[in-house]
Amino acid sequence: MNPWKAVGPVIAVLALGAGCASNDASAAPAFSHPLEITNPYQPVPSGAVKVFSGSKDGRRSTITDLYRADTRTFQLDGNRLECRVVEEVEFSGGQLVEDSRDYFAQSDDGAVYYFGEVVDEYDHGVITSHEGSWLVGGPSQSDDPPDTATAGTPGLFMPATPSVGDAFKPEDLFPVVDETGTVEQVGQRVSVPAGRFVPAISVRETTRLPGESPETKWYAAGVGVVRGKAKGERFALIASTLRQP
Repeated sequence: MNPWKAVGPVIAVLALGAGCASNDASAAPAFSHPLEITNPYQPVPSGAVKVFSGSKDGRRSTITDLYRADTRTFQLDGNRLECRVVEEVEFSGGQLVEDSRDYFAQSDDGAVYYFGEVVDEYDHGVITSHEGSWLVGGPSQSDDPPDTATAGTPGLFMPATPSVGDAFKPEDLFPVVDETGTVEQVGQRVSVPAGRFVPAISVRETTRLPGESPETKWYAAGVGVVRGKAKGERFALIASTLRQP
């Protein structure tokens, strides 16, 4: 069985629009060097750190992204595939509210794929939920939440060469997770406390999940996401070890 059948033709067509090297719309991405994530708008270098500040639902928030040195191995189409790990830790009103581990790999054409995330939601220091957790192949490690949803294939997180109008699905496992990204602008200038970034792109994220509002994120070349805003929420980069070339 073709492991990409669960995604349908959408991923293949979108991957072609994102600069897929193959002209065969049915071809799945190849991952010869999945840990070499050099995509300009979603680089994942081991050991990097980014810090964001903002607000959510009227409370001050701080988000730290840790680009961990360890990796996680997934099974895809019968092959072992290693992914980079980005741990995101979020504080709201001075209290830890979420700790998530996200898994990424880069295909040979330069696109970045999302292999899932494990989410720990906190209330006064106690884990209360793993809502939104999903993994390609499902839970496979002893510390994976047992209710983690199982995906058959990864989602396209960032095209190799994003252009205005490109649409892609980082998350496609409704009703657990669902997200569609659409590139709205390219060649932008974005100013945040960490500095001014050129060029940058803006991506609008929408979802079919009830009660969720659209979100816009700005990604800078060489750095990745630097700013985001949605209804009742905003954040901006205040410090980063990543720098533009």
